[in-house]
Amino acid sequence: MDISDRAAQTPRPSVAAAAPVLSSIVPNTGPAAGSSTVTLNGSSFTGAISVTFGANAALTYSVDTSAKITAVTPPGTGAVAVTVRTPGGTSNSVTYTYAATPSLISISPSQGPAAGGTTVVLTGTGLNGATAVTFGSNPATGFTVNSATQITAVAPAGTGAVPVTVTTTGGTTGPVYYFYLSAPSLISVSPNQGPATGGNTVVLTGTGLTGATAVTFGTHAATSYTVNSATQITAVAPAGTGAVPVTVTTTGGTSNTVVYTYVAAPVLTGLAPAQGPTDAGAGVTLTGTGLTTTGTVSFGAVPAAFTVLSDTTVVAQAPAGPVGPVAVTVTTSGGTSNSRTYTRVSPPEI
Repeated sequence: MDISDRAAQTPRPSVAAAAPVLSSIVPNTGPAAGSSTVTLNGSSFTGAISVTFGANAALTYSVDTSAKITAVTPPGTGAVAVTVRTPGGTSNSVTYTYAATPSLISISPSQGPAAGGTTVVLTGTGLNGATAVTFGSNPATGFTVNSATQITAVAPAGTGAVPVTVTTTGGTTGPVYYFYLSAPSLISVSPNQGPATGGNTVVLTGTGLTGATAVTFGTHAATSYTVNSATQITAVAPAGTGAVPVTVTTTGGTSNTVVYTYVAAPVLTGLAPAQGPTDAGAGVTLTGTGLTTTGTVSFGAVPAAFTVLSDTTVVAQAPAGPVGPVAVTVTTSGGTSNSRTYTRVSPPEI
């Protein structure tokens, strides 16, 4: 046998396949329910025969190149070792962490204005690493993850009742509901004027007044108020001056304005004549200021018939009364005036 024949019959040594090496998995966290697509990076992946996540095989995988595998995670919990097996052996492991599915328990407050802007606190579990907070189909204006059990978020604009959810690596929570409220609307204030000293009781009518948190007269809060119904509030006006806008604030926002006018208290400067008979009917001219809204002219405790001629003049008919002096006052929307003295005298004797 010649040398060439012997060489042909000598067995050639086989080259063993290199064992696969895993360098990373991206992303390295995902929901416990599985079905997340991940990329395994490394080397010597050609001919991979399995990809495992802990004790569970990947739902599917494809060898894209010798350095890359795309896999779909199976369900699992906690941190698990991921490995790749090829004819060359089993790789080292890298860690993949199953994130707990988040849940929501409550939202507070659970309602706010349609314009948005309300800061709410979401309470639940597994909220760490939240990537989205949504109100219906709209993302929160902003949010901060305070802890695994709490998120502070700002509600966007919206209408009606909407489901609020939080999305994390572990999935999306079930919903809690947030209610958008319409702003209140005011139609009238009655009476629409009163004394500058305040204390006047008024009735506000409108819509959406339930749950009012403030009633204001200009820059001043009402002395007190009572919500009678969704369409009516009784309030006590504070002190003030001039014409001021009145508003009602609820969870839904602040209403349009109606105007309330503060009226200065009337002042009496004179009576003419300042005396008259004891029987009724004598004409008396009252002069002063702030008399336009006169509602009562009183001679002592007795009201008199009267006619308002101008802001400075009222003509009254003195009621009957005993001989002697009596205090005359005028009451207007601005309050009760100072008094001037009218004296009844006895008829002359014959």
